[in-house]
Amino acid sequence: MLLSTILEAASYGPAIAAVAAAIAVIGAALGLGKIGQSAMEAIARQPEAGGRIFTSMIIVGAFVEGVTLFAIVVCLLAGQG
Repeated sequence: MLLSTILEAASYGPAIAAVAAAIAVIGAALGLGKIGQSAMEAIARQPEAGGRIFTSMIIVGAFVEGVTLFAIVVCLLAGQG
């Protein structure tokens, strides 16, 4: 009985991994939107600092994208086995 329950739960692995990857992507999208919003507000307040703010925004966005890609890979690998 317990073994059949475990095997049945294991069959949902790919679906759970896909949902987890989707949540990671949605979180990244929201984070990148917030980064962009904050950067635009900061540039509107101090236009002379726009170049530095833009550079920081791009760097932080790249970090968020990297972490998101790592999360997707981990989710997909977890769904495999």
